[in-house]
Amino acid sequence: MILYIKNMVCLRCKMVVKEELTKLGIHFTTVELGEAEVVEDISAEQHDQIKAALLKSGLELMDDKKSILIQKIKNVIIESVHYSQEPLTVNFSEYLSQKLNYDYTYLANLFSEVQGITIEKFLIAHKIERVKELLVYNELNLTEIAYRMHYSSVAHLSAQFKKVTGLTPSHFKQLKGKRRSMLDEM
Repeated sequence: MILYIKNMVCLRCKMVVKEELTKLGIHFTTVELGEAEVVEDISAEQHDQIKAALLKSGLELMDDKKSILIQKIKNVIIESVHYSQEPLTVNFSEYLSQKLNYDYTYLANLFSEVQGITIEKFLIAHKIERVKELLVYNELNLTEIAYRMHYSSVAHLSAQFKKVTGLTPSHFKQLKGKRRSMLDEM
């Protein structure tokens, strides 16, 4: 049986789910972003216990099929942007369709209807957040970041970054540096 979990977007979330299921004596085979596969069927009482335990950590057990599909879309995007270094061999819409076994038009319409934002804008927002993280870590230069994030060029990354944040990547980096030095002076 698969449990679908909303707001499960990081490795820490996976640890929390594993911990809560173990505490409740529920055996599981896998815990991935957005879902946990449990060995046995769970009772209504166990379902309520899991729901309450996860809610304490900001996670939510989902039952609605559309909500589950929306969460799966989000998880594919988060996984591809934040945890995968492999470049896609097909465009993202095709990748998403293959991964979820749904027509992309259906996924795009459902996502836009429920979330009020397109899949493309959601994907770009996550890519820009990841770029911000990489800029703050200061381990990679902009060319390396553009390559890692699968941008066609530094110019494309810079243009998209400025469109979303209002700042160029170098200006963003300078602001972070100034903020840090101001904090050091306190």
